[in-house]
Amino acid sequence: MSIEATTGVGDSVRAALARVASVADEFEAAADETERLCRLSDRSVAALKQAQLMRLLAPREHGGHEAHPRAFGEAVMEVARRCGASGWVAGVVGVHPWELAMLDPRVGEEVWGENPDTWVASPYTPSGVAERVDGGYVVNGNWQFSSGTDHADWVVLGALTGDGNGRPAVMPEYRHVLLPRGDYEIVDDSWNVIGLNGTGSKTVAVKEAFVPDYRTVAHLDVATGVAADRVGRQGTLYRLPFPVLFPLGITAAVIGIAEGALGLHLAYQRNRINAAGVRIKDDPYSMYAISEAAADIAASRAQLLDGVSQAYDRIDRGYPLTPVQTAELRRNQVRSAWRAVAAVDEIFARSGGNAGRRDNPLQRFWRDAHMGLQHFIHGPGPVYHATALLMMDVELPDALRGVI
Repeated sequence: MSIEATTGVGDSVRAALARVASVADEFEAAADETERLCRLSDRSVAALKQAQLMRLLAPREHGGHEAHPRAFGEAVMEVARRCGASGWVAGVVGVHPWELAMLDPRVGEEVWGENPDTWVASPYTPSGVAERVDGGYVVNGNWQFSSGTDHADWVVLGALTGDGNGRPAVMPEYRHVLLPRGDYEIVDDSWNVIGLNGTGSKTVAVKEAFVPDYRTVAHLDVATGVAADRVGRQGTLYRLPFPVLFPLGITAAVIGIAEGALGLHLAYQRNRINAAGVRIKDDPYSMYAISEAAADIAASRAQLLDGVSQAYDRIDRGYPLTPVQTAELRRNQVRSAWRAVAAVDEIFARSGGNAGRRDNPLQRFWRDAHMGLQHFIHGPGPVYHATALLMMDVELPDALRGVI
């Protein structure tokens, strides 16, 4: 049976891609402005909202689509093909409604009750401390890399429970805490990078902010499905493990960026003549490189989307993913990103000196691809190590347990 037949993914994907297609030109037209502003342009934000991309994984009772994750991945790729920064923000911010759906119902009302297009930024890195107090936690800390944060009204942050003195406890619990815009500060001029400049992934700072219990959740509860059980979320989408769904949007953006770079390279090389007076299309070595790169990018796309589709189908049939299966999906997700960026390097190296000019968008895609690879979710070492051990039925050491 096909994926469409078993999961109904086809309708979900077609609807999502149709909405993106209706505003696709907006992302490309606003890309230079987005990079210059060091945040998404208002034009790009409006296009993302019109495409309802941030609603794809949101619950239906708050205007969401509860779409198949493949639809989310493909939609992110389509945006990133035209503007890497817009695709990146779509992939990062777009996954947060999935988690919020697993929190106390009061959270959904607070965030989306008046506006279903409200955005929630992150990051999840546990860069702060949450001290237990009556009714909740008091949170302090600084978090880098809050993508799209200028356009968000809430932020979900990773924090470690404290020891009562402002430091992490000896054996802390890793929690996610959700704060409204008035409870944190966006640090201006904290995002100046060589790629993905337009994502506006600035630092956010929190000082003595009280977060009620219902707006916090243990990371382990989200990762293992306990949070979904607690609020009665039985849909397949919300049964997917965090290590499977969270990386999807980020890696999809990188692959979409690679596809955009390939498209620009093809258009550029079609009529180009090199310094020796040879038409590039008559150079068999350049044609070999194009086909090899195209195949690798296509393989990355297929592997990422097929992985999440297989995970969805398995859970939909009532079979939870084993640790080995989850690890293999993470390994393949990481490998997909590295393979796609390596392909971008191959074609960029054969694009000539003019590819590096600021007015040639190819150089922006090349820079964006490499910056996207820097995200910790694409770190291969620990993921590959843990996966290989699990494949050999070897118990993971404590240092690797949190990788998968």
